[in-house]
Amino acid sequence: MYVLGIETSCDETGVAVYHPERGLLAHLLHSQASLHRDYGGVVPELASRNHISRTILLIRDVLEAAGITKADGIAYTAGPGLVGALLVGAAIGRSLAYAWGKPAIAVHHMEAHLLAPMLEVHPPDFPFLALLVSGGHTQLVQVDAPSVYYILGDTLDDAAGEAFDKTAKLLGIEYPGGSQLSVLAENGRTGVFTFPRPMTARPGLDFSFSGLKTQVLNTVTASGSDEQTRADIARAFVDAVVDTLIIKCRRAMRSTGLKRLIAAGGVSANRQLREGLTRMIGEEGGRIYFPRPEFCTDNGAMIAYAGWLRLQSGVQEPLAFAAYPRWPLQDLPRVVDP
Repeated sequence: MYVLGIETSCDETGVAVYHPERGLLAHLLHSQASLHRDYGGVVPELASRNHISRTILLIRDVLEAAGITKADGIAYTAGPGLVGALLVGAAIGRSLAYAWGKPAIAVHHMEAHLLAPMLEVHPPDFPFLALLVSGGHTQLVQVDAPSVYYILGDTLDDAAGEAFDKTAKLLGIEYPGGSQLSVLAENGRTGVFTFPRPMTARPGLDFSFSGLKTQVLNTVTASGSDEQTRADIARAFVDAVVDTLIIKCRRAMRSTGLKRLIAAGGVSANRQLREGLTRMIGEEGGRIYFPRPEFCTDNGAMIAYAGWLRLQSGVQEPLAFAAYPRWPLQDLPRVVDP
């Protein structure tokens, strides 16, 4: 089964072809970062229009690169995300499936992130813990089997990626600022500023990062914004977020007894987080898994893989299609091996 994956949940258009025996055959990604930079964030209407102009062209090029003229199944992101952007991918994906006479499947964006490490040479065995850290989500998930998910911890306000982007804006970094904030933090000095590790002094696995933004704002106001001060503040912020994520992951591993941990989503590409989680997992006698950096951000490859997982079990969409701006991961139906 050749599966075409289409990702249009936000401001990146991703398309890929996956085959269960041949692996990932082709994938392409178009970023809209330059389009939204002047606005300081994603403009939903512009994002949707750009997906319309790019998706079909990317599908053509990916099919050609994979050496096929059509796929045996089409997977598209149906949520969560920006509803207009989601509808573009859903409409194109479902229409292609109808025209080709092939099955289509609606994919949950976060399930796809969770499964992204399965595209690597040495994927994790089930069960495992998953830390999902992106612009819209920060979750700890117990994954007992494909589609068998239990949410152990969730964000109560801002997700980690959102906090990175908003803090970058406070420090005068242009959109998209999260990755540049990490670069700035590399030049910061440890201990010049210290921010709290939110919700780590109490039991539980939930997250809260909105207070850190207030700490940054107050610190910038009181200390100025010369280059070294900005770097020191960035370092304190990144250290606080990374330490918080590590503390909660360690706590989850000890409470569940699971020794395998994956980290996925855009923030999982952060070097400080990867190094910190790797140290922690070594201390706990476990094993850590990351997707390659290009599959940490939104991409079509993870959609194609997640789609194949569900299509091979016999699940497919009716002719109608829908988009879900909010879609709890635990509401996904479980798949059964054929």
